[in-house]
Amino acid sequence: MKLWKQYLPEFIYGGIDGSITTFAVVAGAFGAGFSSRIIIVLGIANLIADGFSMSIGNYLSVKSQIASSTTKENSPNPVYTALATFISFNLIGFVPLMIYVLAYIIGYENYLNSFIFSCILTAISFITIGFLKSFIQKTNMIKGIMETLILGIIAALFAYFAGFFLEHYLIK
Repeated sequence: MKLWKQYLPEFIYGGIDGSITTFAVVAGAFGAGFSSRIIIVLGIANLIADGFSMSIGNYLSVKSQIASSTTKENSPNPVYTALATFISFNLIGFVPLMIYVLAYIIGYENYLNSFIFSCILTAISFITIGFLKSFIQKTNMIKGIMETLILGIIAALFAYFAGFFLEHYLIK
């Protein structure tokens, strides 16, 4: 049980970033009018590259904290923190893509419905991660949920309008 608690913050950290960045990729690509296939490609590329990048950053950060700490007995293992970040980033970050991948597999191609379902599933993941974050930080649950949900929505809106603006007005 202690091991789970020790690495849960890393799992939350990876999950927040994974869901927000992947949904931002989905929203930006949707705003640009990209096909579902391109959304899947961009989303999975984001999961692999950004998830790896975050886990490496986490590994180096924890390793440096341990090196500068005077008490090393209770220090987390940097490999495990990196692994928790990577797994969480990819598991929770896959949520915005899940409907696109499923739709592709079964041959269902309703572009707007896929995006709407992606929004709903991602909102659920934001709410779940916000709840876990408030549990770990021992803060108000509603505040933790709303903070994560609102920040995720803001990131998605920035990405959507950037994709829309670039595709429709700048890149012609």
